[in-house]
Amino acid sequence: MDFVPKKSVLEVDEIRVDKETLDMVASLSMAELPGVVRQADTALLSVRKDVDATATLLLHLLSHMNFAPSGRKTTPMPAAAASPDGHHPSSPLAAAVSASASASDSPDPASSPAPRGRGRKARRGRPEPPSDAAPAPHAPPSPPRRGSKKGAANTKAAEVPVVEPLRWEQVAKVMPSMDAVVKVFCVHTEPNFSLPWQRKRQYSSSSSGFIIGGRRVLTNAHSVEHYTQVKLKKRGSDTKYLATVLAIGTECDIALLTVEDDEFWKGVSPVEFGPLPALQDAVTVVGYPIGGDTISVTSGVVSRIEILSYVHGSTELLGLQIDAAINSGNSGGPAFNDKGKCVGIAFQSLKHEDVENIGYVIPTPVINHFIQDYEKSGEYTGFPILGIEWQKMENPDLRKAMGMKSDQKGVRVRRVEPTAPESGCLQPSDIILSFDSVDIANDGTVPFRHGERIGFSYLVSQKYTGEKAHVKILRNSKVLEFNIKLAIHKRLIPAHIKGKPPSYYIVAGFVFMVVSVPYLRSEYGKDYEYDAPVKLLDKLLHAMAQSPDEQLVVVSQVLVADINIGYEEIVNIQVLAFNGEPVKNLKHLATMVEDCKEEFLKFDMDYDQLVVLETKTAKAATHDILTTHCIPSAMSEDLKT
Repeated sequence: MDFVPKKSVLEVDEIRVDKETLDMVASLSMAELPGVVRQADTALLSVRKDVDATATLLLHLLSHMNFAPSGRKTTPMPAAAASPDGHHPSSPLAAAVSASASASDSPDPASSPAPRGRGRKARRGRPEPPSDAAPAPHAPPSPPRRGSKKGAANTKAAEVPVVEPLRWEQVAKVMPSMDAVVKVFCVHTEPNFSLPWQRKRQYSSSSSGFIIGGRRVLTNAHSVEHYTQVKLKKRGSDTKYLATVLAIGTECDIALLTVEDDEFWKGVSPVEFGPLPALQDAVTVVGYPIGGDTISVTSGVVSRIEILSYVHGSTELLGLQIDAAINSGNSGGPAFNDKGKCVGIAFQSLKHEDVENIGYVIPTPVINHFIQDYEKSGEYTGFPILGIEWQKMENPDLRKAMGMKSDQKGVRVRRVEPTAPESGCLQPSDIILSFDSVDIANDGTVPFRHGERIGFSYLVSQKYTGEKAHVKILRNSKVLEFNIKLAIHKRLIPAHIKGKPPSYYIVAGFVFMVVSVPYLRSEYGKDYEYDAPVKLLDKLLHAMAQSPDEQLVVVSQVLVADINIGYEEIVNIQVLAFNGEPVKNLKHLATMVEDCKEEFLKFDMDYDQLVVLETKTAKAATHDILTTHCIPSAMSEDLKT
């Protein structure tokens, strides 16, 4: 059957292109391509945003060259024709496109359905055109009718989104860089927090990445988290190359890879980075999302630039919000501007029933910070922060009480982390007036670009670990200045274990572990912030480590045995002290228990609970419990050193 422009998106996906047409398109010069696709785009009304760029382009060309979807050629088109604007096309292919575009401007009366006598209800927010008006050239196709069976084998037709066509001039500029986009295959072996002496069953995932200078590849950190093996495949290739992970930045969700095989680097040019885009700038996201094996393109515009919450990193850094769809598998793919330069890395999206097509991109300032950090030190050292909690000073009475003058602005220090370098300079109730000579407003923002403001944490994130920052403060109505050495954040409950296996210690069936965000997620699921015990959540959100090696140790579970009768229900309760000595960390607890010469092992628990075991009997029972549960050792390897 011949290709009909007004097809549903499911039917478009099923079209196959023959080699003859591929060769024909390949013969086009880059100068001809934008004009051809611009004319073709005018006539084709139903193209999904996230289909393969090359395949979609070919569908345009096929529809105007009178090719059948199966590759069978029908009646040939005229060799030359004038374009609608009066100019003659530069090639026979462009002529065919122009002729077909002119013919498609008027609908076929015989094929048009008869009016039902009742007008359609206008879409909300988009007025219906008059009945005698021509349809808009880029109007989205009508959704499939209810009850249609086409494309219903694997998906529901009613759920297919109606989207605008791609911006083809923009795609044409991106196409030379698309060969640098690779598909990332990773085998993950995650730690098992329920049984910390072993790992979970391995699983595979696929994501996206792209080649940069220095024989390196960028992707997302969550794409290779807990990796066992990583392989890369180039566009159009059937070979998967083994990759080496050079660095993983958990906070910024970026990973750096390389491939030793020289064959991988042949015929590809690295992606070039562009500047931070402005609002409403066009962006094109390229990658390998789920739903197909070939490369995919989505387009949109930058709708917001601000400090975002990085879900994987549990941090807040500069980010871009775009209205292009970012689906599973798009992670790690580049986002290009209208000049074909990379302006970011796709890394997360907003999933909510009230919103759609909201994606987030890691911008070039964060990417460059990660790369330069690795190049400076040979490893990823992280993004420094100010180890404080602060309060806005928007209330005039509060400013007056703190001794601030009318021309002074800033934020009040609420708490200072004892382990942070700032603890030697800053104090509670200090007013931070400026950071690196940039004045801070009462709401905690600083000037960003023309007409824009951003949180002052952006200034901190631009620094590198170990660098100094000039801070001006107001203390007791006096202005003081300090040069503060910046460091990474030491949290009592860490957000990541960074690829390391979880630490554990077992005695008399009591499994002691360290609390971390991955541990809470494993125990209580993705909604751990609501389901975990209140005391653990309070420490997660508000507690500060009093020493660099402090950890929060809990009894994860009790492996039932005769020795621990009556203690079976103790689960995820903090251990405060052992034999009267406060517990600093898990290694400290293990050392005290192993060296104990007293008659009893006494554990002071949270909620005023007390666990008492006879020392000799408890240590003797430990061996039998380990054997019963096939546990190789009573403690993890990191506690043995």
